[in-house]
Amino acid sequence: MAQNSTTSPAPAAKQPARPYYPNGNLALGYNPAGVRHTDSVVPLHRTQPVVHDYASEGPAPGNLAFRWTYGSNVAARNRDPRVQVVQYNEDTFVLRQNVCVHWEAPFTYLLFGNAGALLIDTGATTDARHYPLRETVDAIITRWCQVRGRASLPLTIALTSGEDIAQNQGLVQFAGRADTTLVPKPLAVMKRFYGLDRSWPSGTGRIDLGGRVIEVIPTPGTHRDGVSFYDPYCDFLFTGDLLFPGKINIGNDRDFLASLERLRDFAAGKPVKWILGGHIEMMFVPGRYYPRFATYKPYERVLEMTPDLIDEAIVHARSIMGKDMMLIRPEFVLFNGVSPDQKTKVWPEGVPKIDAPHPF
Repeated sequence: MAQNSTTSPAPAAKQPARPYYPNGNLALGYNPAGVRHTDSVVPLHRTQPVVHDYASEGPAPGNLAFRWTYGSNVAARNRDPRVQVVQYNEDTFVLRQNVCVHWEAPFTYLLFGNAGALLIDTGATTDARHYPLRETVDAIITRWCQVRGRASLPLTIALTSGEDIAQNQGLVQFAGRADTTLVPKPLAVMKRFYGLDRSWPSGTGRIDLGGRVIEVIPTPGTHRDGVSFYDPYCDFLFTGDLLFPGKINIGNDRDFLASLERLRDFAAGKPVKWILGGHIEMMFVPGRYYPRFATYKPYERVLEMTPDLIDEAIVHARSIMGKDMMLIRPEFVLFNGVSPDQKTKVWPEGVPKIDAPHPF
């Protein structure tokens, strides 16, 4: 009688290890150059917080291709968000105050790193019922932490000018907030905070967010305590009201020129994709701008400015040195020693004289 034999099944072939790309596989076609942040959008089986690599050969990709809300003829009837939020990329947010809440409609910027977040400027309104900046920032941070596997993240709040009412009023909303550092507003204390008490205005400070180090550049001129911020990840230069597409009210023309020259020298050694200021007041028509207190601005110029405009601003800052006058340029208007409501009948050479559209 034949014996029954049993054969053990052959062991299954070992599957090759799946490659792990801690910050995304840059070789894939859908990851353009500079992409580092594809891992945190798929939070499956995460046991540790996501850590990003903020080093890249070029500016981090992002998108500002949209239209800002532009207010209403009757401000009380406006139903746009009180704070408009645009996510430039996973770690960079641009926020704007509704123009019907405050006519200057200032911009604030929220940047994230592995160890902290930075809010640059706080808008023009203290009352959170009308301008819920803290609520908005808290919601963004909470969502960011959920995606990145973190319980919380420290927040630092810095101002391009503690003297600029349009940029510092929302600061009071963050009083008493846990795990929050407020950069001091008084000039002398602010210098010490950045380590600039002995090198102002020629030195630079740093805010380390964890792999993303923001540089602080003293830029007095419109205000005595003015500073600009440089982000080496997106290659952005945040300039507040020193240089922006609008009416630039010069407080000290010598300091203003020196600060622009300092920015030029800084940008010569650092890649700058865009200059992002604190406001938009210019129309898309060259040299035309909205008057103060306007709450309906349907023909605004874009926010971002190219770095070559620093050189143009330097040329014209020199031309008005020591003169009480206003000077219109296609992308901005300089006011030196005159009222921000000053008008001129002299249309400058090189600026096309095109009538602005009428919204009514």
